[in-house]
Amino acid sequence: MATVTIRNLDEITISTLKAIAAEHGRSMEAEVREILKSVTQGETTGRRGLGDEIHGLFAGIDTADLTFERSKELPRPGVFDE
Repeated sequence: MATVTIRNLDEITISTLKAIAAEHGRSMEAEVREILKSVTQGETTGRRGLGDEIHGLFAGIDTADLTFERSKELPRPGVFDE
């Protein structure tokens, strides 16, 4: 099993981790291990990314009758007032 060392954690993070660990009846090390385990398992068990979420929002829309025309005009440079 690998060992991970995390340096430079601020005091608020440490005290919060200790409090959460105490609520769960674990050591801070065991709590961090459980947090990392739950996060990494969530990534591999079908958690959806932003692209999947956006696709899901529009998946039920019927696009058969949509038409798009490309502009024949060349783009013009922007004009900025000084």
